[in-house]
Amino acid sequence: MGNLETAAARLVTELTYDTIPADALAGARRLMQDQLALQVGSAALPWSKAILEVTRAAHVPGTAHVAASGDTMSAADAAFVNATYGHGFEYDDAHRASSSHPGSCVVSAALAVGEELGASMREVITGIVAGYEVYTRIGNLAAPELLERGFHPHGLLSTFGAAAVTAKLRGFDLETTVHALAIALSHASGTTEYTSAGGSIKRAHSGIGTRNGIRAAELAAAGITGPTTFLTGGKGFYRTFVGRPVADDAAATFGPDKSFEITRVWIKPYCCCGINHAYIDGARRLSARADEIDSVLLGIQTGGDVVIGNQNANAYDPKIIEHLQYSLPFQFALSALGQGNGFTTHHAYLSGQLDIGEGSAPAALARKVKIEIKPELDKAYPGRWVGDITVTYRDGTTEHVFVDNPAGTAENPLSQDDLDAKFRDLTVGAMGRDRSDALLHAITTGETDLTAAEFAALLKV
Repeated sequence: MGNLETAAARLVTELTYDTIPADALAGARRLMQDQLALQVGSAALPWSKAILEVTRAAHVPGTAHVAASGDTMSAADAAFVNATYGHGFEYDDAHRASSSHPGSCVVSAALAVGEELGASMREVITGIVAGYEVYTRIGNLAAPELLERGFHPHGLLSTFGAAAVTAKLRGFDLETTVHALAIALSHASGTTEYTSAGGSIKRAHSGIGTRNGIRAAELAAAGITGPTTFLTGGKGFYRTFVGRPVADDAAATFGPDKSFEITRVWIKPYCCCGINHAYIDGARRLSARADEIDSVLLGIQTGGDVVIGNQNANAYDPKIIEHLQYSLPFQFALSALGQGNGFTTHHAYLSGQLDIGEGSAPAALARKVKIEIKPELDKAYPGRWVGDITVTYRDGTTEHVFVDNPAGTAENPLSQDDLDAKFRDLTVGAMGRDRSDALLHAITTGETDLTAAEFAALLKV
């Protein structure tokens, strides 16, 4: 059993609610508030409906609830649907250092498994933190190469996160926890080709990984074993997926002296790939002179270019919603023109009410954008997506804007009022003001004596 693998498993087995610092508990609650609102608000999207119908036709009976509809299924099936909802519209939380989206995985897994086991919300929150920390710390050691090589970090890391959540809630010992995480590696999959060619299957990557992580833990409980050097072995996660080994002291990443990653939750204010967000913030500063812009040069990091830039085949010609949400030129244009980058804007495009086609103002501005890879940004800002913007106006003057910490990041967090406004925007239309307020109250007041089942009942519309 490798040192890194043992350290990851020990983080899970030794974590208790009482050892979680106050700022980490606050991070968990902000994460829950954002993620559960997204599950409710995204349940009516077309791919969400399709996922629910397919799962209904083949689900395993159980007691875990699906958000919004209230269907009951096995924990693995309910978490599959809920995680898909939560990751379904590019509006869910992000983790900067690992370039991933832990919330849809760990919140869905913890609540579903918690319901199945009759757990309290105190236990569910402990599971959320355990899963988040394993997911992100494994991911931190895989960045930036995992994304640069074309993998979808969330699709891979969610298997580890959900396995850790399940191991914590089921009270696995150290050895069984190692095997649960090791088996999770056999489920890890997913690339970012959807950023170029589209494909709503991307919406389900979170659900696929979450369900598989829960299944991995169930297999471990049944006595199935995995390779105990699943991270550090010659054919383990890092050498195979990332293309390199980790440092000899990597196990320290999971040490008890490390700050909790869940304190650095990034809550998205914009409904698109998080790599766009710094440029969106910068474009908003330029909106007063948008009609005077002659050209735009956007400096970008290497990994960012793979996802939203020149290596994205449809960045300059989006034809479907996935193209738009991963197009830097068009997200920049929508922001500079004051047309917005939130849920309403993207839902308008999805329903045919927003024109970004040839001849539209966003298309005209997007054609003026040039994207240039700047490797020096990789070195100067590791683990952070920044925006380097230079605009030339028709009168020959230039303006430079640099954004390091976009809105919503831990360094520039949304206020509680803004977080509450996002919550209500996503939930009130689906469940009404009274039920929305009741759900928000349960999340934010710290009522950890509720059972997972009592809490999940609040998610029904």
